[in-house]
Amino acid sequence: MAIFVIGILLLIVGYLFYGRLVEATVKPDPKRPTPAMTLADGIDFVPMPTWRVYLVQLLNIAGLGPIFGPIMGALWGPQVFLWVVLGCILGGAVHDFVAGAMSIRNNGAGLASLIGHYLGKPARHIATFFILLLMVLVGTVFVKAPADLIANLLPAETVGGWFFASDSDFAGSQSWHNIWLWLVMGMIYVYYLIATLLPIDKLIGRIYPIFAVALLIMVAGLAWATLFGDLAAPTFTLDNLHPDGAVAWPIIFITVSCGAISGFHATQSPMMARCLKSEKHMRLVFYGAMIAEGLIALIWASASQGYYGSVEALSAALSESGPAGVVHTICVTTMGTFGGILALLGVVVLPITSGDTAFRVARLIVADYTKLCQKKVVNRYKIVLPLFAVSLALQFIPFGVIWRYFGWANQTLAAVALWTGAVFLARQGRFWWIAAGPATFMTVMTTTFLMVAKQGLGLSQTVGTIIGLVLGIGALAAFLIALPRLQPEKDDA
Repeated sequence: MAIFVIGILLLIVGYLFYGRLVEATVKPDPKRPTPAMTLADGIDFVPMPTWRVYLVQLLNIAGLGPIFGPIMGALWGPQVFLWVVLGCILGGAVHDFVAGAMSIRNNGAGLASLIGHYLGKPARHIATFFILLLMVLVGTVFVKAPADLIANLLPAETVGGWFFASDSDFAGSQSWHNIWLWLVMGMIYVYYLIATLLPIDKLIGRIYPIFAVALLIMVAGLAWATLFGDLAAPTFTLDNLHPDGAVAWPIIFITVSCGAISGFHATQSPMMARCLKSEKHMRLVFYGAMIAEGLIALIWASASQGYYGSVEALSAALSESGPAGVVHTICVTTMGTFGGILALLGVVVLPITSGDTAFRVARLIVADYTKLCQKKVVNRYKIVLPLFAVSLALQFIPFGVIWRYFGWANQTLAAVALWTGAVFLARQGRFWWIAAGPATFMTVMTTTFLMVAKQGLGLSQTVGTIIGLVLGIGALAAFLIALPRLQPEKDDA
């Protein structure tokens, strides 16, 4: 219990103090017009109330990440708390903040354009297609995953009679499940299309705050049950408790990801940078939303360990019903029917609200790259329809192996975003180390994972870690060598 309370306090203190230091790196100027005000187009550059921007940012970056990741990370035991708390304060929140701040100071530019501006044009070309592929992949998976969950809830015994003379004519349970699956997927695609095309304040800006409040109610109920109920967190230990004996380094950092740091967030912060009305709210929206996500991750890591009592029991539950089943069981047990509704929201609505913004970011990336004005709806269709066609085609291809690399690709993007942020801060001459430090760590971690993972080269832990350290330190050395040659930007100095 003590470690849970300490974790919450550290996240709050991190926002109040370290967040203020991070904010000081860019010296917010309330008098400086933001892109939302100077480039307002009624589509993507739309001034919105700060509270709404904050809640949209929270739901954009949350999705299932801070729920499923920490639950699976809890298999290693209480040490997962360290990655969530320290990763969030020193890494994830810094990452999200600098991505948003860079965008605001560069006319609302997207991540690929920012990478090109600070790391060079070749980097921009690579980043554009890398991020575009990542966004389409995220959007595609977040169609099928929630659709599959919904299909499992729909009545099987009546479906055959709807399409055939009798249920006996129907070709088995898998067939009716597939019909439900494709019907639901079709509806999700229609919603994604609308959300991607409409002005951001017409749909996303209206419904996201509602879902964000429901998410916060869910985690508040779990926090109460953890503090005063039967979900008491276990005693802290650094021992590896994983039932399969899996070594935590570096897999736990890939597993938890969104609850501590995620490259996907760097694609979302620029989207909200186009809606923020004043620079004085950057810390709340960008740093603060990530701290809130850290709280969500901490609560779920604690609740899953407290409910099942041991990593063995948690592992058995995950094997039987997956993380979605664990979420449903814990919510219903602690909050009754209302908890069941919130659990359904968590495992169905939250991935959808990450999928739609993934497609929206994909549209913006293509628009920025091709300089195609988005005020005309026909130009939005020119980009969106091919993206959705690719996504639909991917639904017919078994890309499970490719998806295994998503966690690595996501964290690699975080490392690139942090190096970009380090250059951005260095060109201002202030506190560049707050980005360069976590960038070095992420470089070491992602390289080590690629070296030792089965999906990678499968090298030994020692050899993989040494290679990761060499490349991470090499990247830092290259940055330090280039540091004296970085010229301050007139607008940011």
